[in-house]
Amino acid sequence: MLLDNINTPEQLKSLDVEQLPEFCDEVRAFLLQSVSGSGGHLASGLGALELTVALHYVYDTPNDKLVWDVGHQAYVHKLLTGRRDELKTIKQKGGLCGFPRREESEYDTFGVGHSSTSISAALGMALAAKQQKIDRHAIAVIGDGAMTAGLAYEALNHAGDIDTEMLVVLNDNDMSISPNVGGLSKYLARLLSGNFYSTMRENSKKILSKTPVMKRFARRAEEHTKGMIMPSATLFEEMGFVYYGPVDGHDIIELVKILENIKDINEPKFLHVVTQKGKGYEPAEEDPIEYHAVSKFDLDAGVNKSKAPSTPTYTQVFGQWLCDMAAQDDKLIGITPAMREGSGLVAFSKQYPDRYYDVAIAEQHAVTLAAGMACEGLKPVVAIYSTFLQRAYDQLIHDVALQNLPIVFAIDRAGLVGSDGPTHSGNYDLSYLRCIPNMIVMAPTEENECRQMLYTAFQQDCPTAVRYPRGKGIGVEPETAMTSIEIGKGKVIRKGTGIAILLFGSLLEEALQAADELDATLVNMRFVKPIDEVLIRELSQSYRRLVTVEDNAIQGGAGSAVNEFLSREDIQIPVTNLGIPDSYIEHATREEQLEEIQLTGVGIVQQIKKVEPEMFNATVFSVSKT
Repeated sequence: MLLDNINTPEQLKSLDVEQLPEFCDEVRAFLLQSVSGSGGHLASGLGALELTVALHYVYDTPNDKLVWDVGHQAYVHKLLTGRRDELKTIKQKGGLCGFPRREESEYDTFGVGHSSTSISAALGMALAAKQQKIDRHAIAVIGDGAMTAGLAYEALNHAGDIDTEMLVVLNDNDMSISPNVGGLSKYLARLLSGNFYSTMRENSKKILSKTPVMKRFARRAEEHTKGMIMPSATLFEEMGFVYYGPVDGHDIIELVKILENIKDINEPKFLHVVTQKGKGYEPAEEDPIEYHAVSKFDLDAGVNKSKAPSTPTYTQVFGQWLCDMAAQDDKLIGITPAMREGSGLVAFSKQYPDRYYDVAIAEQHAVTLAAGMACEGLKPVVAIYSTFLQRAYDQLIHDVALQNLPIVFAIDRAGLVGSDGPTHSGNYDLSYLRCIPNMIVMAPTEENECRQMLYTAFQQDCPTAVRYPRGKGIGVEPETAMTSIEIGKGKVIRKGTGIAILLFGSLLEEALQAADELDATLVNMRFVKPIDEVLIRELSQSYRRLVTVEDNAIQGGAGSAVNEFLSREDIQIPVTNLGIPDSYIEHATREEQLEEIQLTGVGIVQQIKKVEPEMFNATVFSVSKT
């Protein structure tokens, strides 16, 4: 097999161009075997396979800087850059990261977990090379989904304006290979990328530069001619790029020819490549969403779509509540930035299509769109991942909270998210939300409480946030009836002595285990803002120590809110804050992550016994560094 002897891009270049189709077939078979055995992202990598091989074949990586966007399409890139044997460990504890990561390989030029960063990063690298007089290329590979974000267009606008040599490759996998990507289009793409065209273009620019009117006319004529042949060219030409394409992203030989033709053209270039998600594996071709990210599965049978969880996930609880609430109030609007499936809006989008808005990967727009709707009397619910809400922080403060608009933020994937790792962890939302005036912030401990908090949030006349974790809760069946929870009031769920554990959010089973072993009081605080000051005051008078527990960064989190109240009131009582430490928690299962930072039941007990050795027979337990 060809693949047996290819572990680096340098070795890849030893193949003849005519051997590349066979090589790609072998890579596709290996990728399918590997991901089906380990789990991970699949459909995107299959779609970008030939493009990845062509880029490494033509360019001198890692000297030439290749930036991926979004990183889940880079599995073949990892395979070609010395990590083939490790691919089976991807997204597992101690294994390869699911995204490009600078610490992992010199070929991973930029860490990519969030979308739409590649053009900015690649432009920065191109300008750095120019500044330092280094001869190298910068290539950004961006998916059509990532091209919906404003950051991509900000970067395009800048790159076209300063006329710096770089290549942007649009991996367009949202359409099939239509007839226009045929012989004529292939011929035109090759013609426009060839030496004759580029030489004529450069010479014309020099000649016409002395006659600005004629230069502008020639430029417009070129753009409109391309626009008639390839309508998608016009926008990028207007932004200062030379457009090539669209080309068939699965024709490896043609891709190599085009890339070799345009490689040394010294100006901003835009190559439009059309691919098919899941290419080469029929189930993934037919259902790329289902095969976007997969657990282990049998290649012959495909993924098991029939398995339904015995208890609903938090995402499903939200989705059901949204439909139920929409039936009661026709002013409810559902908004998501390109996460319909992940955020649980599939049923809502089908039942209420006129009240559902997927704004694509545009979190800033999603939040300000909701603000505009709220100004006119509608009741928007923004369903968004915690890690993605970070991208709209200015809009959250300026457009929503400052105007005190009644918008509900349903924040999914709060806290640790397991195998997706630190780029996707929602470790900071309690910290960055609770400092914003006018906000109400809630953190449910179980599924029914999540439903009731969402209902409570919807009744408020101010911005509210309900944050909940990925996956299942403890198995509490949500009640059909919806009732409001008193704002800012926690409740004691276990009475004990000596220590009071104040729980914020989803670690109920872990906190209960610790409370039972220590005979401690356990309090479900429910609200991070406003915090239950009356209850905290009462607890401080009845116990020798308060312990706060949260699935959020300790710095600035819910525990900090308790500390601030006690300090402000000059209440003297020892407080121990337990949560996510000041470090990035690497990808692993969520259970492994909790164990690492001692937020399991056992870990909580160990941390409390460490600060209270006298209370527990003077036994000092060994605690791993967090």
